[in-house]
Amino acid sequence: MINVTERREALLAAAAGAAAIAGSYLVAGWTPSFVVRPVDQTVVNLTPGPIVTATIETLGGAGHLIHIALAFAIVVGLFGAVAFAGLRLATRTDRRAVGAAVAGGGSWLLAAGLTGVSTGALGAALPAAAVVGIGWLPASATPSGGDTPAVRDAPAVVDAVRRRTLGVVAGSLGFVAATAVGRRALASDDEPLPDAPRSEGAAARLEELDSSALAFESADLRGMVTPIGEFYNVDIAEFDPEVTADEWSLTFTGETGGERTIDFDELIDRPVENRAVTLRCVGEDQNGRRIGNAVWTGTPIRPLLESVDPRGDCNCAMLRGEDGYYVQFPVDVLADGFLAWGMNGRELPTSHGHPVRVLIPGHWGETNVKWLSEIELLNVEEDGYWEERGWEGTGEVTTTAKLWDEGVTELGDGRIELAGHAYAGTPGVERVEVSTDGGDSWTDAELSDPLPDADVWRQWRHVFESDGEHEVVVRAVDGAGTLQTSEESGPVPTGASGWVRRTVGE
Repeated sequence: MINVTERREALLAAAAGAAAIAGSYLVAGWTPSFVVRPVDQTVVNLTPGPIVTATIETLGGAGHLIHIALAFAIVVGLFGAVAFAGLRLATRTDRRAVGAAVAGGGSWLLAAGLTGVSTGALGAALPAAAVVGIGWLPASATPSGGDTPAVRDAPAVVDAVRRRTLGVVAGSLGFVAATAVGRRALASDDEPLPDAPRSEGAAARLEELDSSALAFESADLRGMVTPIGEFYNVDIAEFDPEVTADEWSLTFTGETGGERTIDFDELIDRPVENRAVTLRCVGEDQNGRRIGNAVWTGTPIRPLLESVDPRGDCNCAMLRGEDGYYVQFPVDVLADGFLAWGMNGRELPTSHGHPVRVLIPGHWGETNVKWLSEIELLNVEEDGYWEERGWEGTGEVTTTAKLWDEGVTELGDGRIELAGHAYAGTPGVERVEVSTDGGDSWTDAELSDPLPDADVWRQWRHVFESDGEHEVVVRAVDGAGTLQTSEESGPVPTGASGWVRRTVGE
């Protein structure tokens, strides 16, 4: 049976585990050197595909909170176990220093083993040792089974021990909260991203996109270019790899006429383009918001592919990123891709794949590998990361016309403005059709000017006289004349489909 002392020590151990995580976060921030990161990566890698798919279907974008919460719980448990061992040894030896030393030393070894960073491991070790050192009490001062009846039954002693324990736990939680707030404040003061190398032409492209936009009454509707801080971001894990331009290289391996490695300086010395490319997440709902458009600075991948003489019977390649993500592409499709190191004229942010990511025209965002490090030419087709988890994997985007809340504006004169974005991948958007009577009749909406880039969204706008409640339906037609399908489906396994419907007016 667990006695009072052991229960108290278990509570202190949990507090020490939380303090260890906070200390690591204080030193390392939300980086690969944070102790939770390797555990989170392991959780992601080991979670069976059906569970991943079921979580996404049930919770959507919030599903990632489950694996990060599980990772935090595991790490608290690991450091808590080390702290508990220290507390137990301190009780057996009746020496506070022994407990603090075991908790600190064990936490340092654990943190260093998880992250591979010995100096940064002190961030986890010191708070854990402090909680154990401050919180532990000798047996003579605690009302446990091993104490004398006089001590055990004395209310003053019980209250003092309780106050001591709760004070240490509260102090630990305060340390956790202060660390989180402090780190967030520091992050908000980050310096702006520097200009991307050789991005002189990006400004003209951004201006071109802005000039093609429609004028809306709604001030909140997105423009033609998505600001970097508002661009959606989805990754398999919560922690982005940290790769500098000096460290980065891309290696072509596998079925080639000769392997090749190219570094960042060599890459940016190649012919440069500034492409407008829209990305859309395969996991979003039909009227979801995980879609964005940017001007990307980079270089075509085709010449690099041709230089290694791709071989192999399947005519396919596996792309791998530094985060452990991988996706397979047909070589012919990959050849139309683009290696980007800039976004809206700025250096590619870490969260978007710094220093280099790949962009494949007209394909779901999941296929555009970030932190690209290897292109392996295959002899036999292999499943990519999401294919192993029940998704289609490599696939072309489906056509969509969006109508968000901010796209419905009452003009005050009996009219209603409807506005949004439409995207169809490389065929482009030919027109957007709007119905205000539930689909019985259709009217062509006004469209933003077409752009020379194939893989880019367009804005649409339609104003109509409102005499009450209307069921609005929107749909798009792509550049090949294909009407957006009305068949409704969820994101799994090939992306959501259907027409967006909503009721507007009184």
